[in-house]
Amino acid sequence: MHRNMYSLNMTLDRPSIAHSLSVTDAASRGVPALMREAEHGEALMVTRRGVPVAYVLGVSHWERLNELESDLRDVALLLARAATDTGARTSLDDAISSFGYTRDELEAELDADLTRG
Repeated sequence: MHRNMYSLNMTLDRPSIAHSLSVTDAASRGVPALMREAEHGEALMVTRRGVPVAYVLGVSHWERLNELESDLRDVALLLARAATDTGARTSLDDAISSFGYTRDELEAELDADLTRG
C-alpha cells in the first residue's frame, strides 16, 4: 500500500483504450483475435449502440486494477481511522473483561483445547 501513497506524481498505470468496437465487430473478429490483442497489452472497449458494455483486458492489467482497488480500500480505512481516532486506548485485559472473561480463564480454555487435540 505504501509504495506510491505519498507520491504527488502517482499514476494509475492503467491501460490506454486503443480503440472501441461494437459488439457486432467484436463477434466478427472472434474471441481468439480479441484475446491476442489483450495479451499484447491492448485494452479494448466493446460498445452496444455507442454505450460501453465491456472491456477486454490482459491479465496483467486486471491484476494491477485489483492491486489499486485493494490499496484504495486500505487508504480509505486509514483515513477513516485517522478521522475518528480520539486517542483513547483500551487494554487487552479490559477488552477481555468486557466479554466476561479473565486472561487466566482464556489461557486455561486454550490449554484445554490443545490437550483435547
